[in-house]
Amino acid sequence: MESQYDELAAYFLQVPIDVFGVYQTLLRAGVYQGHKYQPTTKCALLIALKGEAVFDYDGTSYPLYPGKALLGGSNRHFEIVVHTAEFEYFLVHYLTANAEQEQLARMEKVSELHVEMDAALLQLMEQLRRLSTVLGNIELLEKKTLFYRLLNKALLFERYQQNSESQPMMEQTIEYIRQHYMEPITLESLADQLRMKAKYFSHLFRKYTGIGPINYLIQFRMNLAYELLMSAEFSVREIARSVGYSDAYYFSRLFKKHYGMSPTAVKHLESRNNPS
Repeated sequence: MESQYDELAAYFLQVPIDVFGVYQTLLRAGVYQGHKYQPTTKCALLIALKGEAVFDYDGTSYPLYPGKALLGGSNRHFEIVVHTAEFEYFLVHYLTANAEQEQLARMEKVSELHVEMDAALLQLMEQLRRLSTVLGNIELLEKKTLFYRLLNKALLFERYQQNSESQPMMEQTIEYIRQHYMEPITLESLADQLRMKAKYFSHLFRKYTGIGPINYLIQFRMNLAYELLMSAEFSVREIARSVGYSDAYYFSRLFKKHYGMSPTAVKHLESRNNPS
């Protein structure tokens, strides 16, 4: 089953978004019914900064305190109950551009995330606040870029929170693949390095990265092969061998499956774009 953070990362990779208002709001103790009767019109990335409150979306309650965040929530009714003397939160409104019906449903879903309240996060929020009312195209692009960085930081920390015990081992495996991709690598050999059963190791790796270890290895090799085909004067056979495949025909089949075109076609495309 795909992890929430990986599902969200895949969603934001596929669906373009527009970023709108950026706010930092301080509420006193009490009940706030701003969207109890009128549904929200935008999604939000909401990060709690100080105090405690409960956001109730259509009867489902989400407690918020520093280190917690909510994402999504378009077209939803909600009210806020502040339990401490003050509750402060940071908010970025966004909408997906040209969303299809399935994507619209994902916009309405509310996702809980954890964030690390470190200096880097605070700096990103401050930069977004400074751009909140700027309308120039370059500044709007910067605001969208900062939003993606803020979102990525939250998703990375959520992945760490959910995989804190296995994270060092999975990072060790990823680094091993990056250093030894040209060598014969099997699921069993990767699992043996960590003294795990292959099935359990594969489960942990997929949970951490969203993809199985052998598929990760293949994608890494194919991406490197593509760079070599586009930038170096090597034959397909030489490139296949350099990324761990002694059989050039097998490599070519994998490459075409991954990129939708053969290695030879990529080389011809590059030669047409950069004639000598």
